[in-house]
Amino acid sequence: MSVVGIDVGFQNCYIAVARSGGIETIANEYSDRCTPACVSFASKNRMIGNAAKSQMITNFKNTVHGFKKLHGRAFDDAFVQAEQPKLPYTLHKLPNGNAGIKVRYLDEDKVFTVEQITGMLLTKLRETSQSALKKPVVDCVISVPGFFTDAERRSVFDATQIAGLNCLRLINDTTAVALAYGIYKQDLPNPEEKPRNVVFVDMGHSSFQVSITAFNKGKLKVLATAFDPYLGGRNFDEALVDYFCEEFKTKYKLNVRDNPRALLRLHQECEKLKKLMSANSSDLPLNIECFMNDIDVSSRMNRTQFEDMCSQYLMRVEMPLKTALEQSKLSRDDVYAVEIVGGATRIPAIKDRIAKYFCKDVSTTLNADEAVARGCALQCAILSPAFKVREFSITDVVAFPITLRWKTPTEDGLGECEVFGKNHSAPFSKVITFHKKEPFDLEAFYSNPQELPYPDHRIGCFSVQNVVPQPDGDSSKVKVKVRVNIHGIFSVSSASLIEKQKGEGEDMQIDSEPMVQNEGRGEEQTKMQVDPEGQNQGDQHNDESSFSSKDGAAGESQDLTAGGSKPKVKVKSLDLPIISSNIRQLDTEVLANFVESERQMISQDKLVKEVNDAKNTVEEYVYELREKLCGIYQKYINEEDSNRLTLMLEDTENWLYEDGEDQPKHIYEEKLDALKRLGQPIQDRHIEHEDRPKAFEELGKKLQLYLKFVDCYRQKDERFMHLSPEEMGIVEKCVNEGMGWMNNKMNAQSKLDITQDPAVKVADIIAKIQELEDVCNPVINKPKPKVEETSTGNEQNAEAHNGPTPKQGAEGKADAKGSHQTKAGTKEMEVE
Repeated sequence: MSVVGIDVGFQNCYIAVARSGGIETIANEYSDRCTPACVSFASKNRMIGNAAKSQMITNFKNTVHGFKKLHGRAFDDAFVQAEQPKLPYTLHKLPNGNAGIKVRYLDEDKVFTVEQITGMLLTKLRETSQSALKKPVVDCVISVPGFFTDAERRSVFDATQIAGLNCLRLINDTTAVALAYGIYKQDLPNPEEKPRNVVFVDMGHSSFQVSITAFNKGKLKVLATAFDPYLGGRNFDEALVDYFCEEFKTKYKLNVRDNPRALLRLHQECEKLKKLMSANSSDLPLNIECFMNDIDVSSRMNRTQFEDMCSQYLMRVEMPLKTALEQSKLSRDDVYAVEIVGGATRIPAIKDRIAKYFCKDVSTTLNADEAVARGCALQCAILSPAFKVREFSITDVVAFPITLRWKTPTEDGLGECEVFGKNHSAPFSKVITFHKKEPFDLEAFYSNPQELPYPDHRIGCFSVQNVVPQPDGDSSKVKVKVRVNIHGIFSVSSASLIEKQKGEGEDMQIDSEPMVQNEGRGEEQTKMQVDPEGQNQGDQHNDESSFSSKDGAAGESQDLTAGGSKPKVKVKSLDLPIISSNIRQLDTEVLANFVESERQMISQDKLVKEVNDAKNTVEEYVYELREKLCGIYQKYINEEDSNRLTLMLEDTENWLYEDGEDQPKHIYEEKLDALKRLGQPIQDRHIEHEDRPKAFEELGKKLQLYLKFVDCYRQKDERFMHLSPEEMGIVEKCVNEGMGWMNNKMNAQSKLDITQDPAVKVADIIAKIQELEDVCNPVINKPKPKVEETSTGNEQNAEAHNGPTPKQGAEGKADAKGSHQTKAGTKEMEVE
């Protein structure tokens, strides 16, 4: 079973795999460990990854990149509208209000959802990992930014299903980094000791994340997270692009923003320049040939200028650091280390600001690019039954507080309760008790919209069905379980109607209920009593279980009071159906259609690849054969046949670039077969001519060996006197026939020209050698018979001395052993 972790970045993706030797980041078919997050569409197929990136300039309208931030967002979202002018491709409003991507594919205008585009990218990453592992890949763990909301996480999760992956967990980027950091540490404090607090700072191409994590031996607990979703390496790239656009407008009279292709080239060059300035403080040149209107452009920039230009972005670095530290309730002195990852943390000014804030040097012990993927692979190994990994538990946090709202019979008509506060432990479940006489709805939303990456703070609506009053007309007690699961996704997972069987005890029981967590440990779960008016009566913990919900059937359990002094109350628990309606959730039917569509596109890509491979094979054969006809094959073909084949090769080459540019696979295969009918005999003659002397030499050696054996037998050599004349006759006959066959074939071959097909092939000579060995070797290697002679006269001697008697010589030991089995005065001779 394969164990794979995938870091799906805004700009690049990394794949890490867990093997018996540890965690390894794998390379793609270009021997590159990072795969660009690009998908390019053409008239016949898709290109994904490196191949798509090469199309970014030439096919910019149909090459999709930078789509990660579009997950779970509406087309009318302010961020999407602000992003649209920066994108070379077209965004489209889908019927459900989401942002779609419009491209030209298979000579038709197509609109794909962000889930489909990410699914295509994941399909490519899956193929890359399968190619490296030489086995199927299904289970995986995928990273997402810690600030991704419910809708964004569900969108990514749907993309994994489209790609045919079984996502065991969507893990936060900084949590994956913390796992990669902590699991190898041998000196972590014991569980009862004060934890080691480490700050993880991750600034990638599009976002900035901070996480403070407490480590003890065998576990990590995230204390606080903070982020700036719109601060990353691309802000610094855009600052350079803006600067050079203005400079080129003044210096060369070029309006770069009117030319998407030129703008993309400038983005690529500015990114390279930014990386160079991170390593060099001197003036660095920017040169682009034939930039626009056949004009070459050039300029210069140094690190000081760059930092001054980007001061507005550098000022934003400190705020998330401060927020995370305040929420964790730690001081700077409590921080053991500050680990930085992400490509943008290589900018010296960003490093300096992080170090200055925490008053200590930053650590770079982790690979800045691959740490997230490695953490994902470790988490996948922990979750997989196929791997035995060191015990390590992970407690993450809820990034944004979540509130439930429902209708009540009070004046305002609404009840509210914050079920998960900011930085609440996750995964986590809670049980809320309602008193209702009829079905009711629960609306879930984020409590603080201003903290979200976008203004839509809704999560979804959950309708609890089949609620009826008690037989006596009173409100029924309905226990609803809400949870934030291992993916960080909120749900109302179950609801139960509690039917009273006897007298009711105390109204509030708040107990713990065990639940399977990511590492197979119990997940802490609390019951929260909420009255019909919506007043939260508090969270309490108890060791006894009072709420049991059986899947698909009613269960019975005993309610126990907190003090144990009240009488036991027998209740009946009946499961209630829940209808969920999540914001921006793909319908099951739509998702199934996307899965089928992805399969069809994979088949189409495979077909196009096979056709291109067949075409390339014909082209390679034409060039290779033409070159060899003027070289090593020249003497193996007569002039007439050579001229005819050369003409055929020229015709095939012209056909390839004209009528043969776009043909079915079988046409290319037929062309190749026609060429091989003429070219293969030449190649065979060359190979036969090169290998035949060695084969005949080997046959001659074998014949000489067997002739020498026959000669020794005729001279009464004692080594072979145990063989019968009939056996030697067979050997002699076979050798004579072999000699005759070899002489005939050599004579026949010597009469042929080198341009003619050979009289004997190397395969025939090898077969003759094998035939000789099959007949002669059993006779040559036949062992001499063993003769054993024993007598009672030397029996006692053999026992006394435990060895041979003087008369027995070298074979006395064997005779002495055999003497115990004979009668007195008799001899035995055994022939083996």
